[in-house]
Formats: sequence, structure tokens, C-alpha cells
Amino acid sequence: MMMKRFLPALLASAALTLALAACSSPDGNPTSTEDDVATVPLPPLPPAVDTTGGKKAPAPAANSVNRELSAQNATEDIKKMQPQL
Repeated sequence: MMMKRFLPALLASAALTLALAACSSPDGNPTSTEDDVATVPLPPLPPAVDTTGGKKAPAPAANSVNRELSAQNATEDIKKMQPQL
């Protein structure tokens, strides 16, 4: 019976402790600011890797972003992806 009263209080105090610890600054001084941190710009991203092996994309109509999503177009795409036996 005592455990039923003690457990919620213990959980609440643990949650409060974690919340207060997360809000405080790392040096323990709540009035310190992070303005003294030096910032350096990130280096540029490397160019994208060509994974096509030099192949050209199919006709623009087949790869168009505006191509209609329909069962017929999906069936054609699936047939193109399957190996020919």
C-alpha cells in the first residue's frame, strides 16, 4: 500500500530533477550567456556522386514530375523494372 503512494511521488521528483538539470547551463551559472562561443562556417558540401555510371536518363515524358499517377503507368513502370526472361 505504501508503494502505491511512494512511486508516483518518486517519479514526479525524478522528472522535476531532470527538467531542472536540462534547463541549467553547463557551468551551473543560470545567468551565463553563450555569446562567447566562437563560430566557424561549415565547409562546403562535396559534389554529388554520379551513380548512373554515365548513362543518360530516359525520355523526359517517362520521368516527368508531372506524370499522372495511374494504374496503367504504374504497371508499365513495374514491367520495365522486371528482368526479361
